[in-house]
Amino acid sequence: MDKPSVLLGCVHNAGRSQMAAARLTPLTGDRVEVRSAGSDPGTAVNPAAVEAMREVGIDISAEIPEILTTDAVQQSDICITMGCGDTRPVYPGKRYLDWQLSLLEEIAPPPRQDNGT
Repeated sequence: MDKPSVLLGCVHNAGRSQMAAARLTPLTGDRVEVRSAGSDPGTAVNPAAVEAMREVGIDISAEIPEILTTDAVQQSDICITMGCGDTRPVYPGKRYLDWQLSLLEEIAPPPRQDNGT
């Protein structure tokens, strides 16, 4: 029997979905396949997300944002979006959830460059 699969998605796969996957993975052990992806993935995980997870003892600094594919949705038993209005393919027989979470950028905006003014 294959193990169940959870797909966590958000637009950039650079903050909320990466953090959720990093928290869920140790809770499920090897009983559940946990993946994350985004419809418009960023180039790197948000540094604020990396720091927040580091504070709770989880290192996500090596994670890389992944593209959300139709195959990923088809292969997942549960698809969870992170309240970011992300679009995703919908297939019959799949369970879809939307977790309403604050935008990471609202909580911890990325540092601005100091232009000396």
